Amino acid sequence: MSTKIQTAAAILLSALILFSFSFTVRAEEISRSGKYMSTSLETTGAPVSRLSAATPPVATSAAADEEERPTGDFTVAAISQYIWRGYEMSRHSIVVQPATTIGYKGFSAGLWGNLDMRPYFAGATDTNYASSWNETDFTISYSKKLGIFNLGAGYIYYSLGALNKDAPDRADAQEIFASVSLNTLLAPTMTAYKEMDHYRNWYFLLGISHTHDFTKRVSLKIAATASYLLSTYADAALFNAGEGYGGYPRFNSDAAAMDDKFNNFHDGTVTMSLPVKATGQITVTPTISYVFPLSDDARYEMKGTGLKGTASAVDRESSYLYGGLSVCFSF
Repeated sequence: MSTKIQTAAAILLSALILFSFSFTVRAEEISRSGKYMSTSLETTGAPVSRLSAATPPVATSAAADEEERPTGDFTVAAISQYIWRGYEMSRHSIVVQPATTIGYKGFSAGLWGNLDMRPYFAGATDTNYASSWNETDFTISYSKKLGIFNLGAGYIYYSLGALNKDAPDRADAQEIFASVSLNTLLAPTMTAYKEMDHYRNWYFLLGISHTHDFTKRVSLKIAATASYLLSTYADAALFNAGEGYGGYPRFNSDAAAMDDKFNNFHDGTVTMSLPVKATGQITVTPTISYVFPLSDDARYEMKGTGLKGTASAVDRESSYLYGGLSVCFSF
């Protein structure tokens, strides 16, 4: 992706962040003027009314106005490594990932970015690169609750740059997705992603999670996911050329790309987090995650696409343990 597009994406993210804060200030002014009754927010950004079932009829219009207010959040995370769907996207550096989301009546729009503080160099020399903003994602989605089901669908645009200044530019990606989850024990959720630009694949993700509240402010969340990758395009020559194309080829036991398409279980993730509500609007969350392959094909691929500078790709890692801290401001 060109430098101009990267700059424009960063400016757009900054503008949305500024809008988020300005909206919060306006909401506080309205609250002080008595136009709206006070609310609290879950970490998801969904409004939770404090009105009880005994609310008099005269307050109904105020409650309706409150429920229809736009909501949002701004989050900054500092993480020891950037791993995406089992792929090593950074190494030996802290990544900073700001994100912001605005939601209204089931619709939401969000921006997410990745700043690699010390991009990795796999060569023999000790090359130090300056920090690099190498990804900006834009997401729009819609969700709807139907009984015990939560249904969702959306679109993601991945604006991708080179991992360091000497690495090749990566082709941008576009995905559509649909999800269904159950409001039951472990909240099982199935999401299907369809990449429709340069990489052309289906990615199916099954997730479960459970949250235990220690107090009103501190809770423990444990989540696990398992995925299946179905590639519909593979070109080993283009992939090995490192030009950011080539789809998702299958890899052999030597961790070398082949022209066969990947079609197998892919990556699994186990995550433990400890959300702490510092205030009604600010949540601080330390997180630790372990990512691992779910098949031999996935292990060979993770080694083949890894960043570690080794004489042979088979000596690279195929599982990752990383963690970090995020701060979320919700409104």
